Amino acid sequence: MSWELLLWLLALGTLLALVVQLLRFLRADGDLTLLWAEWQGRRPEWELTDVVVWVTGASSGIGEELAYQLSKLGVSLVLSARRAHELERVKRRCLENGNLKGKDILVLPLDLADRSSHEEATKTVLQEFGKGFFSTLQMELDAYPGVTVSNICPGPVISNIVKNSLTGEVTKTLGSEADQSHKMATSRCVRLMLICMANDLKEVWIAEQPFLLMAYLWQYMPTWAWWLTNKLGKKRIENFKSGVDADSSYFKIWKPKHD
Repeated sequence: MSWELLLWLLALGTLLALVVQLLRFLRADGDLTLLWAEWQGRRPEWELTDVVVWVTGASSGIGEELAYQLSKLGVSLVLSARRAHELERVKRRCLENGNLKGKDILVLPLDLADRSSHEEATKTVLQEFGKGFFSTLQMELDAYPGVTVSNICPGPVISNIVKNSLTGEVTKTLGSEADQSHKMATSRCVRLMLICMANDLKEVWIAEQPFLLMAYLWQYMPTWAWWLTNKLGKKRIENFKSGVDADSSYFKIWKPKHD
């Protein structure tokens, strides 16, 4: 085989590999390290058994779904949020659909804005379940050197964020059921979070396109990211104020997602 033919085949192979990676990226819903861990890494079903997981914001959205999926793995759960009655609802559903008993779930109402309550809440969890747990509550690492922190950066996920967002009057919410079909299913986002936890990944990006592309732009091309964000930012704010999901009006071309 001549050198010219060998170089041509090598160039063709490189081009095909780049095309394949581009196609994978266009279909990706997480950064490439996270998706590699999903394919070849450790399974949450193997790694997250017999541990204690403290979920803050457990009364709705990502936190609520995280509680449901963790309950099926046989972990002990601490559920925290401000609304105690909603936490009790989540607990009942965990018991109905998961693999836990009542003693495995601690409902611990907590306002994260009240930092003075964090230490006492942490002591309560340690007294209930002992040492060694995963937590979605930020703590002082000097006091807990064995805690591993994973920085999870989700993009738009189906939730009640628009419905519960405040208007100009602090006591009023929009109460709007905005179209969220372009967003990532909450169940998929949480599954990727569990994979991150099982593989001790330090930082992951979880988002579908074009939001994942924006994460890469902010990381590697911040000037372009600023320019694009400024272009889209005004429209997003207008949408939000009118009770429409911030991104729905200019991302309708993307395939709808379903939970």
